[in-house]
Order: sequence, then C-alpha cells, then structure tokens
Amino acid sequence: MDRKKLLKDVRKIVVKVGTSTLTKSDGKLNEDKIKKIVANLSALSDLGYEILLVTSGAVGAGMGQLNLTQKPKALSEKQAVASVGQVALMHLYQILFWAHSKTIAQLLLTRGDFSDRQRYLNARNVCNALLNKKIIPIINENDPVVSDELKVGDNDTLSALVAGLVDADLLIILSDINGLYDKNPSKFKDAKLINSVENIDESIKNMAEGEGSKFGTGGMKTKITAAEMSTKIGTNLIIASGEDPANIVRAVNGEDVGTLFLRQDKKINSRKYWLAYGTSQKGNLIIDDGALKALKNGKSLLAVGICEVQGEFKRGQVVKITTGSKLVAKGISNYSSSEIALIKGRKSEDIEEILGHKYDDNVVHIDNLMLV
Repeated sequence: MDRKKLLKDVRKIVVKVGTSTLTKSDGKLNEDKIKKIVANLSALSDLGYEILLVTSGAVGAGMGQLNLTQKPKALSEKQAVASVGQVALMHLYQILFWAHSKTIAQLLLTRGDFSDRQRYLNARNVCNALLNKKIIPIINENDPVVSDELKVGDNDTLSALVAGLVDADLLIILSDINGLYDKNPSKFKDAKLINSVENIDESIKNMAEGEGSKFGTGGMKTKITAAEMSTKIGTNLIIASGEDPANIVRAVNGEDVGTLFLRQDKKINSRKYWLAYGTSQKGNLIIDDGALKALKNGKSLLAVGICEVQGEFKRGQVVKITTGSKLVAKGISNYSSSEIALIKGRKSEDIEEILGHKYDDNVVHIDNLMLV
C-alpha cells in the first residue's frame, strides 16, 4: 500500500498527544519531548499544512507547578490541579511555538460544545477563522469545570470530534505503543504490527480489547473508536508512537509508521456526523421490526413504527432510536415526548386528529437521522 499516494492531498491535520507522551514516569511534564513535538508541528505549518493540536497534560503540568509527587484522587482536587496546570501548559506551548514564529490559540471544549448545534457551529467557525490566519488552535477538554455527565471523556474521542468539526484530512494520535497489533505485544513475542486497516470490523475491535490487554479499559479501545468515528467523516487516522515526535512528520510524508486507518470512500456529511457522535440524547424511541427495516432502506421514522417512548424531550431535540436493547440510530424529533406518547403506533393521517395539530408526517425525517 502506497501511503504517499493515499495521503498526497492531505492539508488539514489534527494531532493528538496524550498524557503518556507528554509526561515523565513521575507524572510531570516532559519538556524536552514537548519541544520536539512543537518543532515537528511548526515544520509542517511552515510547509503550508493547517495544524490543530489536541493536548492532554494539564494535570501533569499542575503537579509540576504545585510540586506534587502523586496525582490527586479526589475529583475536586484533580480539577484544581488541572486548572493550575492548564495555565502552565499553555504558557509552555506559547513560548515554544513563539520560538518558531508561530501564534497559538486556546480552546477548552466540553460535550456541550458539540451537542448543542449552535455552539458546535460557533466552534467550527472559530477554528476555521484561526486556521485562515495561520494560527494553531490548541484544544483540550475543560476538565476543571465540567461534570462527568458533560465530559467527552477522553482526548482520543475529543480529537475525532475535532476532526469532524473542521473536516480534517488526517488525524494523528501519538500513543505509548507503535500502533495496532494483532495481539498484545507485551504478552506475545510474535505479535505483529498491522500496517493499515481498511474496514473496522469486530476482529479489529477485538484486537484492542482482547483478554489480558492493557489497552482494554481505555488505551487502544478508545483509539479504535476514534478511528471508527474519523474514517466515517472522511478523515484518515494514524496511530503511532509518541516516543519519537519525528513520527508526526514521517506520518504526513507517507512513511510506514504506526497503523493507518483508511477513510471511507462514502463519507457521511458533517451534520450526520454531528448527529451520530456530537450530540447528547434526551430520550429514547423504541421501534418495531418494520420500522427498523424501513430505516435501513433509507426511509423516515413514522409514528406507526414506534412501540414506546422513554424520557422527556421537546420537539427539535435529539433522541436515540432503539429496538429495545440495541441502539440503531439517532435523530432529531419532530414531536415532543408527550406528543409521541399519544401518536405512537398510529398512522400519519391520524396525527392531526389526535393532537389537534400536525408538524410532519414523520416523527424523525431521514435527513435528520443517522444509523449507528
């Protein structure tokens, strides 16, 4: 597989660096490593690439500022350390990028910035405005203030959301491992690095969460999820070792570093990507087999196919669509939960008689629905 040919049109790049790449064994920042990361990103910027950096490391920076030897366990203490560290981390980035004549900007995002459509579009516009001015956005989750239910959760997923936000051509995730192996390389000497993945099926997912794998509860599993997300929006993704920051430039140049996950030929549009991954769902519509078949055939969801409505939501909010146990789609509802409770199982022509009004024949239109 000729990576140079596959990546020749890449211009907009998101690079994600995690805690394991940015910190030493004691949890504090590895400034020498960060200098090399900045140098590689700056070199790409000098060549005309548009660069966005998704960074971890706020807690590590805070530990250094506060002379802590162990990461706090209490959530409020961890958030306090992160709030101190975020200032130190951005100051370090500012100094290092300034040495390469680069201007940076900081964006601290939460799940709400992706789930609310207006805030999502605002974040998209800001990122594009910064890139047009050749400013490098540095993005992290707003850990000091966000509660667990509003968290994106991990920066692998955040980087995939950012890739969709800006229509990136390539997402590079620097990890503490060389890429995806067919089995756990720390346990099996004959483990083989997989050079490229065209289709993320169950066998690929199982490699990331196999029994005994140290990546099963986060690590590689979240990176495969990020790859699944990114490739659907038309973004190639490379997982590579962050031990040598020069892998950033090597990856962009088409050298065989890490594992390349190829973008899908038939990509989904940004609105459907937002529906699938960016939104928070306010309720659940349980549908029958006939409705499921219709959705898979590209049809809208009608009231007649809805068996049950769960949760409370307003018209225009995003809901999950399930068969009971399995999530099959997400979409924007044309009716509120209380209205759907009255019209579920009924034909579209009966809606106005039941409710006294009618917004649409469809409860969820296919244009506002994304199968998952």
